[in-house]
Amino acid sequence: MHLTLQQLKLFESVYRNKSYTRASEELHLTQPAVSIQIKRLENQVGLPLFELVGKKIFPTAAGRDVYDACVDILGRVAELRRSIEDLQGEVKGPLGLSVVTTAKYFMPHLLGHFLQEYPDVEPRLRFSNRARVVERLMDNEDDFVVMGRVPTDKGVESFPFLENILVVVAPPNHALAGGKKVQLQELVKERFIEREEGSGTRMAFERLLEKNGLEIEPYMELGSSEAIKQGVMAGLGLAVLSLHSLHLELSAGKLELLDVEGFPLKRRWYVVYLKGKKLSLVARTFLDYILAETHQVLNIR
Repeated sequence: MHLTLQQLKLFESVYRNKSYTRASEELHLTQPAVSIQIKRLENQVGLPLFELVGKKIFPTAAGRDVYDACVDILGRVAELRRSIEDLQGEVKGPLGLSVVTTAKYFMPHLLGHFLQEYPDVEPRLRFSNRARVVERLMDNEDDFVVMGRVPTDKGVESFPFLENILVVVAPPNHALAGGKKVQLQELVKERFIEREEGSGTRMAFERLLEKNGLEIEPYMELGSSEAIKQGVMAGLGLAVLSLHSLHLELSAGKLELLDVEGFPLKRRWYVVYLKGKKLSLVARTFLDYILAETHQVLNIR
């Protein structure tokens, strides 16, 4: 069989994503291009690798065997690349990062400064919800993931590198704006806009309420901090958000920080990877960089 690494990469992505469309988006190719390469791979194998049941694709027995070999081959190629990079001593090549969506307010800045110093690095930065980031972590799909709450029941290495400060925000004309030490019992009477269940920010707020024997029923659930900020500015409710996401709105007077009992909540951002994972020279250099330079790059004292 005359298989190519490109075919194996495409097959692995389709298999993992269970979708030709998502694989094409992930690899920045058209869906027809992905389909053609998978068809050629099937011709080489001599058996179908996927079957369509309803609107979903599933691997065949041959597809599962090819996937096992594919993971082994691509893993060995990646290991070879890391070894060569280490021998060359040059910081260049791919760097894969998956990051929870809230970190989008600072991770591009850190990565941008890193690339100014190491322009031959090829970054791949993905933003997703926490559940998907944890999934990618467990599947070892990236060099690192960045999240605010590290899985406690997994074999992972984690390094705190930045404080994540959670605050309560309201529109400037809200009745609680300007108040001093608003009690939680008073706060829970208000309408709240929250992220979906499983969000680290939401869980931190719910833990504080539970500790004080309180709970709220979200007035509205929205899928991003940007949408939540717009909802708060429109007067739909209050919200708990990361201070990192609020600089523009606070400086423009569009949102107001509330002085609330128990706030701000202080958490940490972590760089996380699987325990025992051998980091490439690029990955080691980036880890050292953000541990040492984050506060200076983000101008945090």
